[in-house]
Amino acid sequence: MTTLDARIRDLVAHAYTHAPAIKGILSAAGLTPADIQGASDLAKIPVTSKDALVKIHQENPPFGGFLAVEMDSLPRIYISPGPIFDPQPPNPEGAEAALAPFQYVGFGRGDRVLNTFMYHLVPAGLLLDEALRACGATVIPTGPGNTDYQIEIMTKLGATGFVGQPSYLGIMLDRANELGIPKDKITLKKALFSAEPYTLQQRFRFEGEYGMKTTSAYGTADLGVIGYTREGVEGFCLLDSIYAEICDPATGQPLEAGSTGEIVVTTFNKAYPLVRFGTGDLGALAAVPAPECGAGQQLLGIYGRSGGAVKVRGMFLHPDSLGRAKVFFPQIKHIQAVITRPGNKDYVTVLLEMQPGESGESIGAMIQQLAEQAIRLRIDEVKVVPEGTINPSERAVKDEREWE
Repeated sequence: MTTLDARIRDLVAHAYTHAPAIKGILSAAGLTPADIQGASDLAKIPVTSKDALVKIHQENPPFGGFLAVEMDSLPRIYISPGPIFDPQPPNPEGAEAALAPFQYVGFGRGDRVLNTFMYHLVPAGLLLDEALRACGATVIPTGPGNTDYQIEIMTKLGATGFVGQPSYLGIMLDRANELGIPKDKITLKKALFSAEPYTLQQRFRFEGEYGMKTTSAYGTADLGVIGYTREGVEGFCLLDSIYAEICDPATGQPLEAGSTGEIVVTTFNKAYPLVRFGTGDLGALAAVPAPECGAGQQLLGIYGRSGGAVKVRGMFLHPDSLGRAKVFFPQIKHIQAVITRPGNKDYVTVLLEMQPGESGESIGAMIQQLAEQAIRLRIDEVKVVPEGTINPSERAVKDEREWE
């Protein structure tokens, strides 16, 4: 038995005993832990999609039966749309692996790092804060926005690192140029990005023009960081604290290496075990991981979404969130969100097609407020469109962004 097989066998046995949801998933499939002796047996277990996870949580609050430790032992609880309550218990077995992206960039003692991720409700800000401090760096918890102030903080403190979305670092550098700050006065030399694609054009700018060492981390609120980019490696090196499969989105069965399918992850976190969790992202695995990936797998790339949810500014916009608006406003016949990216900024437009005789003039602001409260995502514009504009057979959330 390989080390991987032993880890999977032990994880499933532990989860079956301590996490009622995992026991329920296995029992419904006619399985016991004895049926799962290694990686090849995982395919016997049904994939738990994000939608299914939300449903399980709603039926059995607060954690859906996935929590395998006492609730009183949790240092923090985060909230994702759904709502899903995301426990963040200590995970000693995965602590070292989680530092790999930060160590690759070289964060350590002497670095002062702007952490521009949000610190409340969602886990990104605090999780990355903890990893930076574990590497010895000093964190400047600025959170998102306030660009001029961020630049002032950077220059006065001599910040050497940046953590956040690549588009926001681009905005900061553009603004610094407008303020007359020359490139040689930009002190940032290390950056870790997440929550959106990191384009080649951005990499050439940050690394080529500004001499930074950078990486892009791939992760989810449910799983934390899954993998990260390294120079010379296609796609992402996956952390050895998780095991990934590429599966047929319809059947959940694993596909051959190199094939495109849904990224399905099992996390070796015995306090909050997710076994065969369907991320909804499409990707492909390398048959033989690059040596730089060490004991982890290599994800060749992320090629879109298998479901209807779309990530916008680090948050998922799900069709169900739009559907709730129709419950509150029956005068709406069809509703659709369109995501564009003018000026390298995500722009969310909600289109409303009204029932006959309804104008919709008075509900635009209410729709906007409702959506922002439900998904914690800013809606930039609400438009009432003529009858027949929205094709109900199309996706409720259309992603029309172009990434350079």
